[in-house]
Amino acid sequence: QGHLVESGGGLVQPGGSLRLSCQASGFTFSRFVGTWYRQFPGKERDESEWVAEIAPGGTGAGYGDSVKGRFTISRDNDNNKLFLQMNNLKPEDSAVYYCRASKYWGQGTQVTVSS
Repeated sequence: QGHLVESGGGLVQPGGSLRLSCQASGFTFSRFVGTWYRQFPGKERDESEWVAEIAPGGTGAGYGDSVKGRFTISRDNDNNKLFLQMNNLKPEDSAVYYCRASKYWGQGTQVTVSS
């Protein structure tokens, strides 16, 4: 049974940065696309916004329009980790951030951007 565990969320001021991590275990993480989603208040998890994804080998990535140029997705397949570097954070980035790979989802990590 696979598991994903996110970490790195927290409270940050507008313009600040955070780096989210997602630790995978129990499945062959390197074979799957890694994806970050975010769930805004009042929305269900299946209504989450797609944030970014990265190819299994890490050679290609895509971003949602609202984060393009500010967020960077990366992965470390040797250590079964997925990352999301978030720069120039805005209040509208506040959400619960989830990682996903294969059929597995993490439990989410809260990001709050506020002064």
